[in-house]
Amino acid sequence: MAKIDAFFKLMHEQGASDLHLVSGSQPILRIQGDMERIKYKVLENDELKEMLYEITPETKIKVFEETGDLDYAYEIPGLARYRANFFEQKYGIGAVFREIPSEILTVEQLGLPSVINRFALLQKGLVLVTGPTGSGKSTTLAAIIDYANKNRKDHIITIEDPIEFVYKSRGCIINHREVGVHTKSFSSALRAALREDPDIILVGEMRDLETISLALEASSTGHLVFGTLHTQSATKTVDRVIDVFPADQQDQIRVTLSESLKAVVAQTLLKRAEKKGRVAALEVLIVTAAVSNLIREAKTYQLPSVIQTGKRMGMMSLDDSIVDLLHKKQVSSEEAYEKCIDKGKIEPFLKKPPDIFS
Repeated sequence: MAKIDAFFKLMHEQGASDLHLVSGSQPILRIQGDMERIKYKVLENDELKEMLYEITPETKIKVFEETGDLDYAYEIPGLARYRANFFEQKYGIGAVFREIPSEILTVEQLGLPSVINRFALLQKGLVLVTGPTGSGKSTTLAAIIDYANKNRKDHIITIEDPIEFVYKSRGCIINHREVGVHTKSFSSALRAALREDPDIILVGEMRDLETISLALEASSTGHLVFGTLHTQSATKTVDRVIDVFPADQQDQIRVTLSESLKAVVAQTLLKRAEKKGRVAALEVLIVTAAVSNLIREAKTYQLPSVIQTGKRMGMMSLDDSIVDLLHKKQVSSEEAYEKCIDKGKIEPFLKKPPDIFS
């Protein structure tokens, strides 16, 4: 057992999402979004480096020492997998570990709307799951891919950096590819995937023009593509995809996106009020003929209105999702007010006047 594993065990027991180990500081856990120090001595650079290198493959150590940055995955059988990031900072080495549960939760277990499962059964197109860092995008995508695995007989390729959730092939054949280990980049893996007879492609992060362009190409040529972006709403997601392209290509991209985009799920996490943990609030945009026309005609500013009128189809706004959580007493009015967009919807629920700096 590696020395660092004791921290992972404590992390798991405390229900923490992240473990921060930084030279010059005590270890810190992120629990329900808050940073909490572990009662342990301040970590010295040499001690921490030895602790981290004990669980790190030699090839990864070489990459870190050459670049000052490293992403990879570490697994403790029977406990969990961890997405690791190493970095150099003023006082020495630092590392952050995000826990990836060994059990993949279903849409129902996560408390997500049932419409999310329908995306797993689409035959082709692009589905984007978006939100800020740490908003649960990977967990939602894992539930979708797992549902497809149980209910389809297809070939699924995942492209990630690093591999997070590991799926056991059920109805589907699943191949996991890790950037930097099994392939050079997201774009090179996507380009190769088109020759590997896939039905479903999961792109862990659509972070640059080439990756987004290839994902659009794959989704418009008969494949079902799932991807993530760091955007906070459905409207901003559509705009982000278009704006990443040069101005002289954007009209054509609007047409392509209007035809290939099937859904956008934008989510954020809120602290639970009734028990320990966090719960997701979702904005769901389903691309109908009306939505497709708005994308094509560069009228994405009208998408929030379409979401409001599309509730019977499974669409929902982020604020309505937050209000629903509030009615169910799953979140506090203060937490709801902080995370909502239209503050006026939550003000009647507040026990005292809102903080003008929220």
